[in-house]
Amino acid sequence: MTLILKPAAAWNDAWRRALQAAPEAFRDDRVLNLWAGQWQADGRVLPAVSPVDGSPIAGPPRLDAATARQAVRAALDEHRAWRHVPLPERRARVTATLDALTEHRDLLALLLVWEIGKPWRLACADVDRAIDGVRWYVDGIEPMLAGRTALGGPVSNIASWNYPMSVLVHAVLVQALAGNAVIAKTPTDGGLACLTLAAALARREGIPLTLVSGSGGELSEALVQSAEIGCVSFVGGRDTGARIATAVADVGKRHILEQEGLNCWGLWEYSDWDAFGAQIPKLFDYAKQRCTAYPRFVVQRSRFADFLAAYLPAVKSVRTGHPLAVAAPDDPLPALDFGPLINAAKAKELADLVAEAVDRGAVPLHHGALDPGLFLPGQDTSAYLAPVTLLGPPPSSPLHHTEPFGPVDTIVLVDTEAELLAAMNASNGALVAALSCDDPRTTQRLAAQVRAFKVGHGAPRSRGDRDELFGGLGASWRGAFVGGELLVHAVTEGPTPDRLPGNFPDYQLPAA
Repeated sequence: MTLILKPAAAWNDAWRRALQAAPEAFRDDRVLNLWAGQWQADGRVLPAVSPVDGSPIAGPPRLDAATARQAVRAALDEHRAWRHVPLPERRARVTATLDALTEHRDLLALLLVWEIGKPWRLACADVDRAIDGVRWYVDGIEPMLAGRTALGGPVSNIASWNYPMSVLVHAVLVQALAGNAVIAKTPTDGGLACLTLAAALARREGIPLTLVSGSGGELSEALVQSAEIGCVSFVGGRDTGARIATAVADVGKRHILEQEGLNCWGLWEYSDWDAFGAQIPKLFDYAKQRCTAYPRFVVQRSRFADFLAAYLPAVKSVRTGHPLAVAAPDDPLPALDFGPLINAAKAKELADLVAEAVDRGAVPLHHGALDPGLFLPGQDTSAYLAPVTLLGPPPSSPLHHTEPFGPVDTIVLVDTEAELLAAMNASNGALVAALSCDDPRTTQRLAAQVRAFKVGHGAPRSRGDRDELFGGLGASWRGAFVGGELLVHAVTEGPTPDRLPGNFPDYQLPAA
């Protein structure tokens, strides 16, 4: 059956609705930057394409370093005024912002589909988690702020593209609720229009938000090293995170640096394969482009045949396709596990890494193929990659020790508990891990030796929402932990000495 694009779901439809919803933030052909309380038609606009089908979409208006410094200085002025706004007024303005985001929820989600390729269900969940999560903070902010004050300068946010709403917008609004002006850099690879619309709705309610675009190298000095910045909040890769960590450590600046790690699922003396197999398709949500994805399975060799019998049928059931393609105009949007990767370059990078690993000795256990029936006729599919599973990636392959950030699973076989733990700790720290063992005591004993902030027992762990704390061990995290009251504490000053739970150069303090 030939598919069609869902009526009223084209990029041009989403763009037109964004212009109508926030004409101050968009021009006919471009997105504006927001700084000094004004929408600015500055920056050099770069071309951009949607990962969904390779068609043109709005590109980022990239500022230069000098303009970014002006934006930071203006944000400090806003911060000095906002920190004295009474909490009831801050709460009212954040609540009004959440109401506006709720009103435009479907448009925000549609923009996410086109800009970063999320299927409709996951795009809606990203928006909903942001709104619901901040409402939880609005309702319970008083005890979290007891005895604490805003920082001396605004919070600077540099986040990856995969969760623009539930991570970046969520953090920005909580930081503002706590009394800080906030700065956010739009991710280089996507989410520009969605974030711009969200920023426009917040700015209308008086939230002191700055939103700028630009390359990390060009803006780093202003957004990370400026004396005006009170805290740097970063979500991204280890290389960039390490450079930021060095910069902030040199001046003792408050920081929250969430970095990647190789999250592993270990299986030892395990037999409930039906339960395990049922979880495999869910792990492919958004093509495993998540900081809490599980791309590595560490499997007891004597149980490997049972593992394959559960894993292979499950991975073969995973569906990927055009996230807005339907058979008839009135049909609901497709229920896909994932759509495209963030761009065609990432899809090619992973395909090349897979080919290289196989050339060096990895065994291909599964190599999926795109189903033409789940795409529009003749569309560009260069950003799509079907699931791939490799056994035994060689130590010379990046797939052996780093997170692929895509639908590529690797399997390592082990014969002893010591080998299991060594394989699960291959990346010197992770955000999450999981262990499946028939004996709960074995799970508990092994989990204590896994270098991950959260370890699931027979089930995956996630970043968490509301009062659930989040951080990382080893190289996967630097600075203050977040989640629950810790997110508020990380961006406020408390009584001296204010030793925050976190992973710092001079101390590591677990959450209570």
